[in-house]
Amino acid sequence: MADIIQLLPDHVANQIAAGEVVQRPASVVKELLENAIDAGATHIKLILKDAGKTLIQVIDNGKGMSVTDARLSFERHATSKIKSADDLFQLNTKGFRGEALASIAAIAHVELKTKQEQDEVGTCIVIEGSEVQSQDVVVTPKGTSLSVKNLFFNIPARRNFLKSNPVETRHIIDEFHRVALAHPSIGFVMYHNGSEVFNLPVSNYRQRIVNIFGAKTNEKLVPVEEDTEVLKISGFVGKPEFAKKTRGEQFFFVNDRFIKSAYLNHAIGSAFDGLLKDGAHASYFLNLTVNPQTIDINIHPTKTEIKFDDEHTLYAILRSAVKHSLGQFNIAPVLDFERDANLDTPYSYQQKGTPSVTVDSNFNPFAEEKTVSNTSSTASSSNTSFKKTPAANWESLYVGLESKGNNIQQDFSEVHFESEQQNASIFEDKKIEQKQSTYQFHNKYVVSTIKSGLLLIDQNRAHQRVLYEDFLKHITVKEGMSQQLLFPLELHFSPQEIEIIKQLQSDLEHTGFVFQKIEKEHVEITGVPVMVPESEVSIILEQLISDVENEVPDSNFSATDLLAKSMAKSLAIKTGQSLTAVEQEHLVNSLFACKAPSVSPTNRTTFVTMTVDELDKKFV
Repeated sequence: MADIIQLLPDHVANQIAAGEVVQRPASVVKELLENAIDAGATHIKLILKDAGKTLIQVIDNGKGMSVTDARLSFERHATSKIKSADDLFQLNTKGFRGEALASIAAIAHVELKTKQEQDEVGTCIVIEGSEVQSQDVVVTPKGTSLSVKNLFFNIPARRNFLKSNPVETRHIIDEFHRVALAHPSIGFVMYHNGSEVFNLPVSNYRQRIVNIFGAKTNEKLVPVEEDTEVLKISGFVGKPEFAKKTRGEQFFFVNDRFIKSAYLNHAIGSAFDGLLKDGAHASYFLNLTVNPQTIDINIHPTKTEIKFDDEHTLYAILRSAVKHSLGQFNIAPVLDFERDANLDTPYSYQQKGTPSVTVDSNFNPFAEEKTVSNTSSTASSSNTSFKKTPAANWESLYVGLESKGNNIQQDFSEVHFESEQQNASIFEDKKIEQKQSTYQFHNKYVVSTIKSGLLLIDQNRAHQRVLYEDFLKHITVKEGMSQQLLFPLELHFSPQEIEIIKQLQSDLEHTGFVFQKIEKEHVEITGVPVMVPESEVSIILEQLISDVENEVPDSNFSATDLLAKSMAKSLAIKTGQSLTAVEQEHLVNSLFACKAPSVSPTNRTTFVTMTVDELDKKFV
């Protein structure tokens, strides 16, 4: 039999590697930004068109590359970051595999312009699908400019898997946030379709957070600082009262590299234990500095997962540091048994004795006042004395009432009142008692009877279905009813969340929301839907933003449908809520008036039935 194993061509191997490294335009942005940081850049510019599908360009003022390095950088496993396997445990750079540029060049049109400071001219290389089209001398400033055009041009199937432009843009912004937060000492600028999205100057860490997430974020931050032999922690956590329903503002950086760690996230949650509402997640922006030899980064192609030598110690230190900061800044109560009780008294009053209080034992507020003579010079000269008339006794108020009463010659016994009208009836009056047909079980299910047996309804899912169809009708068929607020409601959001609200503004207005202003970092609402309480508005909008970000609707997905689902989920009757008999019956009737009563908006069962035969079998 002939040999069947063969070596794959380089361009095929690069396309296979691109499947791991380049999943979407955001992956390209991440790799190019990290390369610019490794090159020692102090200012980085990111330019996008059509959410990165048409163009991704990163321009930096780093050290640049020589002619040989520029050509070699597109070869597989070519890197300047490491030279041996031992270097993997002493990494101080972002990249080290040498696969990114080769993978990107295999699936896109790439143009590289680069120049070192000592060179007079630079190098321009054009590559299409791993094939070098040209290499020329070019005049370019110091640093590197790399343009990636027409991503996945030679892999149509991968291009079809990309989501809509707003969704891909949000993924790019997420990656941009992670890189920009890790390096506040570097200036970043981001443009999308010709408009400036971010302009982040060089600043400290707190100011970088505020520049990204809005000025309102400044009052939410609590500093966290801890320095031990094992771990150094610096950064901020959010105050419990500003916790959100989403996990959007949670960032861990280990040696200036963004990571995801459910274990360390649990440590933060444990530090906030008892301070957060149910379903709320604390915000945090924490930098962890550890010995590079105690971590392993070479686990996943995206390098967002890290293995630690001693996770339990890191967990304990992180939890204690956050808990200490919350107590130090009076966010959480602190039990200190060595507290000096004298500190409770202001220092200026510690040496003073107890103030004396004098009491006039002869004072009587009800005693009659004595006559006071006026000793003024005018009165003495005219020999005229003025005496104060004694105050009348309270009993004098009732003097003469008896005589007045005797003059009233009205006999109430002679007064006639109009009799009530008597309505004859041939039927006896009997109160009609309405029997209750529904019952609530464990404040979660509504039980009702049907001809064939028993009906068990999940009250939360059933109400979601009712509200979902009601919202769809208001949005698509007619204008929703709105109730005007006495005072405008002002809510603060990050610039990215404001963009999502702008995209959904028309649909929200159809449901009954009235927006007076939508500024860069806040919105002003003057009207809400009739069924929405004012206190729930911020929760509804936060949940809606989270659903838009997490459910990632593509171009075929209806934003109206998503809005109706999100609002129904926020306003539906919660599990554990007690319902009256009238509310139970109304819920049952409303559910079976829906077009699809058997499933919730998320395609989950709303009710189950149990026939009499099935019940009889339980007693066999």
